[in-house]
Amino acid sequence: MQPLTQPIVKAGILTAPAISVVFHGDFTDSATDLTVSGPMTINSLGDAPDRTFTPLSPGSCSFELQGVTIGVNFHWERRENQRFSGALRIIPGLTAINEVAVEEYLKSVISSEMNSSAKPELLKAHAVISRSWLMAMLRRNRPGTPQSADPDDRIDTSEERIRWWDREDHTLFDVCADDHCQRYQGTTRLSARAVEAVEATRGQVLTSGGEICDARFSKCCGGAFEEFENCWAPVHHPYLEAARDAAVGAAPLPDLTVEENARQWILSSPEAFCNTADSQVLDQVLNSYDRETPDFYRWSVSYDADTLAELIRRRTGIDFGRIIDLKPAARGTSGRITRLIIRGTQRTLALGKELAIRQALSESHLYSSAFVVERLEPDAEGIPAGFVLHGAGWGHGVGLCQIGAAMMAEKGYDYRDILLHYYRGASIETLYQ
Repeated sequence: MQPLTQPIVKAGILTAPAISVVFHGDFTDSATDLTVSGPMTINSLGDAPDRTFTPLSPGSCSFELQGVTIGVNFHWERRENQRFSGALRIIPGLTAINEVAVEEYLKSVISSEMNSSAKPELLKAHAVISRSWLMAMLRRNRPGTPQSADPDDRIDTSEERIRWWDREDHTLFDVCADDHCQRYQGTTRLSARAVEAVEATRGQVLTSGGEICDARFSKCCGGAFEEFENCWAPVHHPYLEAARDAAVGAAPLPDLTVEENARQWILSSPEAFCNTADSQVLDQVLNSYDRETPDFYRWSVSYDADTLAELIRRRTGIDFGRIIDLKPAARGTSGRITRLIIRGTQRTLALGKELAIRQALSESHLYSSAFVVERLEPDAEGIPAGFVLHGAGWGHGVGLCQIGAAMMAEKGYDYRDILLHYYRGASIETLYQ
C-alpha cells in the first residue's frame, strides 16, 4: 500500500437556526477577508455559498460552539459547549463543519470514546480502529468513487420493512460527531493518555486483502461477535467473523442463528472478556454518562401491553393495534435479531435490521437486538398483559467490543493482540508517518 499524506477530515458538528461561536485567537473570515475573534452569532450566510473561519495560528487558536447536542436520540442525550481546533466552515442550512487533520481528530475521538483512566494498550487499539474506520470512509468518498459501492437490501412493503443506516447518510461532510459515526467532541475532553496513544500509533491502520478494514466497534458484544452484513449492507468482510469474546481455549461459540441456542445463550451468563462487573475496568471505557447504563452484558426491559403498543406506533409510524406477539424470524451470529415479526390486532410486519428493531422497541435505542421475548399472561382475547425482553450486549456487536477490549488490556494483552482478536486475519500497516 503506497504511503499517503495525512488527510483533512470534515466533521459535521451541529445544525441550528443560529450558530453561536466564540473564537479564541484570530481567525480569517472568508466572507469579509477580515480577522475575527471573540463571540459571534451567525444567523444566515446571505449570498455566500458557505463561510469558512481559518485560524491564523493553527497551533494556538481554537473555537467554541455553543449548545452542541451529544448522544442524539439516546437516553443520555444532552447539550454542551464544545471547543475545537482547525477551521470552522458554515454551509447552507447553517450546519457547522470542523475541518481538521486526521491525527488531531483522532486525539479527540479517543478522548471522547474512552475514559482518561483507560490502559495504554486499550487506547492504542482504539486509535488504530478509529483511524482505520475513518480512512476507509474517506477512501469511499474520494472523487471518482461512487457514493456507495455496496449492494442495498433495503425493503419497504406492506409486509416487510428492512432498513439500515450508514455513513452514506452524510452527504455534506465526511463524518458526524456523534455515536452514528464516532464520538468527536473536539478538545473538550482531550486527555494526555489518549494523545499519547494516537501519537504512538500514528498512521497505523488495519488492512485485509489490500484494503483498509471497515473497523466497526460497539460498547459490549454480549459475548459473541456479530457479522457486518447483519447490521449494514449485505457484504461479508472476512475479518469480521463469528467468534466468542473469550481467550483461546474457551468453549466454542454455539450457532446463535438457531433460535434455541440463542435463547439458552442470552438467558445464561457465559464466560467472556466483556462479562465483567469490575468497576475499575468499566471506568476505563465508560464515560460518566455511559455509566448511567447499569446493565449491559445481560439486561431486561418490561412493557405493559398498552405502553408497548403506543411506543411501537410512535416509533414506527404504524398502528399495529394491540400487540399479540414479537417473534424473531432471523438472528445473526451473536444472537442479535435481524428480522423481527411484530404481530398486532390490526397489522403484521417483519422489521429489520438490528438498529430499526432497537429503535422501534425503545424511546431511544434498545441496548441491543440480542433478546428473547417473554409474553405475560394473555387475556380472554389472547392479548398478552405485557412483554419482557431479556437481552444481551450494548450496541451492534460488530468488531471491537470496548468493554471486552478493556478487560483484555487489564489482563496484559498487547494492543496488537487485542486488534487481531476482534479483526480475525487482519494486518497492521502504516499509511503515513
